[in-house]
Amino acid sequence: MAVTPAGNPYVESSDLVANYPGASEALAERIDIVGVNPFANAAARDAAIPSPVQGQMCSLNDDNKGYRYDGSAWVLFSGAGDANFTNAATGTYTTGGIQYKFLTFTGSGDLIVDQAGFADILLIGGGAGGGGRYYAGGGGAGGYLAITNAYLPAGTLTVTVGAGGAGGAASNNGSAGGLTQLESFYAVGGGAGIYSEAVPNVGLRGGSGGGAASNTAGTGGAGLSGQGFAGGNSTAGGSTGATGGGGGASAVGGNASGTTAGAGGAGLSSSITGSAVTRAGGGGGSTYTGTLGSGGAGGGGNGAHGTNNTQATAGAANTGSGGGGASHTTTPTGGAGGSGLVIVRVAI
Repeated sequence: MAVTPAGNPYVESSDLVANYPGASEALAERIDIVGVNPFANAAARDAAIPSPVQGQMCSLNDDNKGYRYDGSAWVLFSGAGDANFTNAATGTYTTGGIQYKFLTFTGSGDLIVDQAGFADILLIGGGAGGGGRYYAGGGGAGGYLAITNAYLPAGTLTVTVGAGGAGGAASNNGSAGGLTQLESFYAVGGGAGIYSEAVPNVGLRGGSGGGAASNTAGTGGAGLSGQGFAGGNSTAGGSTGATGGGGGASAVGGNASGTTAGAGGAGLSSSITGSAVTRAGGGGGSTYTGTLGSGGAGGGGNGAHGTNNTQATAGAANTGSGGGGASHTTTPTGGAGGSGLVIVRVAI
């Protein structure tokens, strides 16, 4: 039968299926899928085809599998397999009979992928700062994005780890957390806690939302669906009220009740490194005379207490947790948010 250019026809003369990646058989090497040129292994293939083009196919005898060149790497003909990175691994472990290696980015950098394919990834945006004096809400946690079997292309991939937002100075809102990104995957920064005179009295939105302040009864900021939860509401009254906690990766920030401030929303646990670790807790709300809001599980900072002069604390570094909200204390600054994180895991 006639050969269709750039097709994958059955070739009657050789009784084989073949691929012609060029314009015609005369202009391109024929890559037979079965029978004529299976290679002993990948090294033999690469020696025979030093400059592959997209669409070429072959088979290997050592694993008895077919491969297709996708323009950047040879991938299993039935679809991509596991990705591989050449960076020095942070660690390795075995679970469920599968051995994994993982790489943790605590700051921005490059991921070197020499084999395109699937990986498990965890991205956490930077946590937001709590609001500054007076009677301020807790900062929201950074967005939390965990994906199983995320496709990573071969090449040098830029990793951006979001910074934690600064705590608000006196009579200022906190700052939002920074964006964390790997390829098309991203986790947004947390929404900041606000201070008492902010108008409107609504915590700022983000991966997880910031808590509301207590000059008037306020509403926590919204979280991003799939990445975090809203901040908590406040009660009115300034020194006779209390503020809302920042939202966390698995729960909304606590609402204030009377003079009791809301706690930060709880973070979320991941075992991507082989051990369960909780991250991305919201910052606690503040109070003047009542009970301060504690930071959410996973690294959230505590809120401040005015009459006891207890200061707001920061979210833990590389957890994406929110900072605590400030009150009427000698140190008027809200707690800073914790920086974000990227973890990549592949099977080996």
